[in-house]
Amino acid sequence: MPEIKLHKKKCGNPRKEFRGSTKELARYAKAMGHPARIKILNFLSQSEFCYTGDFVEVLPMAQSTVSQHLKELKAAGLISSTEKPPRVSYCINREAWEKAKTLFNDFFEDKPDK
Repeated sequence: MPEIKLHKKKCGNPRKEFRGSTKELARYAKAMGHPARIKILNFLSQSEFCYTGDFVEVLPMAQSTVSQHLKELKAAGLISSTEKPPRVSYCINREAWEKAKTLFNDFFEDKPDK
């Protein structure tokens, strides 16, 4: 990947370079890039676990749509699931959640170069 040159007069003061994993950060950002997924994450953050039907009761969307959003969050690693036939329960993946928080905090932290 080519290096991006920062020009003080055109772009303002350069920030300290982000040292986290840009791929990981982008994966989390993409997964959280839909309002329904933010609602799902918020709902899960307040519970130990939830079933798909629990989300359908609080979100105004079809179960198939909720399932697709859950699939995206799971693919990003932000949530995990456990099959309890005939149902599937979902919970926050705490390790990935903490990693995402750290990456976002580091990215948005304003540290001027010394």
